[in-house]
Amino acid sequence: MKRFFFFALLFATFAFAEDMVNVPWAKGEKLSYRLSWGIITAGSADMLTIPLSDGKIEFMSIARNNGAFNSIYPVADTIRTISVGERFLPESFKKILNEGSYHSTAKIFFDRKAKKAVLSDTVFENSKRKEIKRRVDTTVTIQGYEHCIISAFYRVRSMDLSGKKDTYFSAVSGKKRYSLQVVIHGKETIETDLGKFDCIKVEPMLGDDGAFKASGRLFIWLTDDARRLPVLMTVKIPIGSIRGELVDFRQGSVK
Repeated sequence: MKRFFFFALLFATFAFAEDMVNVPWAKGEKLSYRLSWGIITAGSADMLTIPLSDGKIEFMSIARNNGAFNSIYPVADTIRTISVGERFLPESFKKILNEGSYHSTAKIFFDRKAKKAVLSDTVFENSKRKEIKRRVDTTVTIQGYEHCIISAFYRVRSMDLSGKKDTYFSAVSGKKRYSLQVVIHGKETIETDLGKFDCIKVEPMLGDDGAFKASGRLFIWLTDDARRLPVLMTVKIPIGSIRGELVDFRQGSVK
């Protein structure tokens, strides 16, 4: 069960393409999700896009569980990324996990000129984060267009998904640089509490022993319009599956 909320929150690591659609969310956005495990509502997640004064964009994701889950296995996960440019390439990435007795902080700094990403992964003994259990520092060689696991989520929403041609690119996650593939499964109509949506179904696939491979198949339904709203996301876990359904959204300023 450890870290499954983290994977439920992210739901994606995607590719880039030269063709882009409009990105109204770049002016600010808040997506709110209900996370369900089977028929049980297990928690909630928010994904925010915050434009910064220097033309950069901050992406933030927050996941929490609730009810009985919170008393048995409390979860409080936060991810923050600063991106730059029309491809939303990350400058920095920070992931803070608090899940049960597991507490960690992971950081990535992307140095495009030096073609390297500097990673730091620290696991703490307790929730106060004053005692370090272990720490691993790694430097990964990059080619210049790699994403992190959250900037890639937004990059795919800017892609032209009208065709059915799969797309490939690279990302940095954990301690490695990975090859990724976006499989476009076609169009489907999805019904949620917010109504019916014409969607494009996509599946991110991570090579080798990447994080998402360990979680099983992962699907996302994006609205087939300029908003590219991720209205539904599902991911398999060892003890079932997690479903993330969009329950509220706001585009424009979210401050």
